[in-house]
Amino acid sequence: MSTQPSDLLHTPLFASHQKLGAKCADFGGWEMPIEYEGAVAEHGAVRSTVGVFDVSHMGKLRVTGPGAVSALNSIVASDLAKIGNGQAQYSMLCNESGGVVDDFIIYRFTEDNIFIIPNATNATKVFHRLSEALPSGIIIENLHNQYGIIAIQGPLAANVLGRMGLPFDCDYMNWLQVNMEGERVIICRTGYTGEAGFELVAPVGVLQHLWDHSIAAAAQVGGIPAGLGARDILRTEMGYPLHGQDISPSISPLEAKISWAVGWDKPHFDGRETLQATRVAGAVRKRVALRAVGRGIPRAHMDVYSDLELQHKIGEITSGTFSPTLKEGIAMALVDVEHEKLARMFIDVRGKALESANVSLPFIVASPK
Repeated sequence: MSTQPSDLLHTPLFASHQKLGAKCADFGGWEMPIEYEGAVAEHGAVRSTVGVFDVSHMGKLRVTGPGAVSALNSIVASDLAKIGNGQAQYSMLCNESGGVVDDFIIYRFTEDNIFIIPNATNATKVFHRLSEALPSGIIIENLHNQYGIIAIQGPLAANVLGRMGLPFDCDYMNWLQVNMEGERVIICRTGYTGEAGFELVAPVGVLQHLWDHSIAAAAQVGGIPAGLGARDILRTEMGYPLHGQDISPSISPLEAKISWAVGWDKPHFDGRETLQATRVAGAVRKRVALRAVGRGIPRAHMDVYSDLELQHKIGEITSGTFSPTLKEGIAMALVDVEHEKLARMFIDVRGKALESANVSLPFIVASPK
């Protein structure tokens, strides 16, 4: 059953997006801005100056209690012992078959206080799984509707924060807090575009104020609001996986080549036994990066072949788009491991073979974080 417009959720900034003339669409049950001026223009702003995104649809969970970090560390795939207070870490929650239930960013406040930002579609699922798995005495709260998130991304992101009177001197994957109108706002040096940038996690009471000031400050340096269409192009150019496409409950970190995010030396985390066995035996599928040689735009779910005649299927596109930076089609695909090193692969684009080069990620080099 398709989602009706009346059933879609809205972030606290939805009225602002309407005033800006945003084109909105269903994104995981949320009516979100896909573009304002256009995805290509917004992509260009993020790569050259700065773009401001509303990503308040993302989940927000808080885990507290004595030894909360240690308790969570026995469940999630990453090793939380490697970060200290005031730091953030990319992590995943895996299932028993080694697939990825969701990937998220974990913010460590103290040993007893953690904040998690899961994907919008999976936030409730992650909340319930952690609620069942965490021991007695550890409390998990679903704060999805109490906070919003604004992402300021691009080479001039720090300049924008400076114009807003906000601190911007934290290192990548570090965060700090500031007081704003009596509320605590988290400023983290993270993002999903590959560019230098920040994500501001703010209580809804100050979110509109923060958005208005972000847009105004960005405009002073040539920046513009950006939608999720540009965000998807930007993350694809960097080779960042998207849950539900490049990783999923049926696609493991080993297959997606993000096993660097797994704490292999930990004695326990969900899915560890299966992942360790796969690590020894070798995954049967691997993620590859493809750059179109001919004209054509790869899209998710298109088949990948080893031959020009499209006779021998070896995999499927998981993410694909046109790169405004490279002026070529780019894609990530999951292919049979025996073919992962083929120099050329062929994508079935509406019955025509699109020759593509097997390249390394990322597709482009972004500005330093």
